Amino acid sequence: MTYFRDLVHPAAGTALISEWITGTDERTRAAADAVTEEWAAGEWPPALLSQHVFRATDGTGLLFYAQWTSDEEHLTWARARRGALVSRVDTLVPGIQRPGLHRTRLHRSVVHDDGGRPPGALALTRTTPDTAPGLLAAHIHRTENSEEPFVIEEWTDAASFEAAVRPAARTAKRYTLHHSFLNPHAG
Repeated sequence: MTYFRDLVHPAAGTALISEWITGTDERTRAAADAVTEEWAAGEWPPALLSQHVFRATDGTGLLFYAQWTSDEEHLTWARARRGALVSRVDTLVPGIQRPGLHRTRLHRSVVHDDGGRPPGALALTRTTPDTAPGLLAAHIHRTENSEEPFVIEEWTDAASFEAAVRPAARTAKRYTLHHSFLNPHAG
């Protein structure tokens, strides 16, 4: 698995986090493949720096993490192009639930272990974790209206993640990277 911090683009003015709930592993894979094909075949918006697609390890959905130069650039693209992209995916995988898009900024990253081991698990939570065995890094994202933060955590493996989440009664969802798109023209 890739380090999340290697996915963070320094020129990003906004980081968009959204979830698609598909319900089953088969539908999740089909939706991930369909959206990947759409992005690969489509015209790359110049202001889109990166688009990462993650699959939930429990098979229930997808997590999207996109970095744009600004919210305005994203909104311009979304008004003109998003509907067509999503409708083609919905034709292949009908009934996807989309609870919403969160506009965030990377507030800070805390790297606990930079020993060169790639993470074996990635988790998304709304609470900042305490240091725990196996936690490699935490990347804290804030929204403009100061909602709870979104925290993307890198763990050595799934067992370390599970051991830390259970006793703390934290709500977190585990993901694996499905595909990353990087803008070849971004600096």
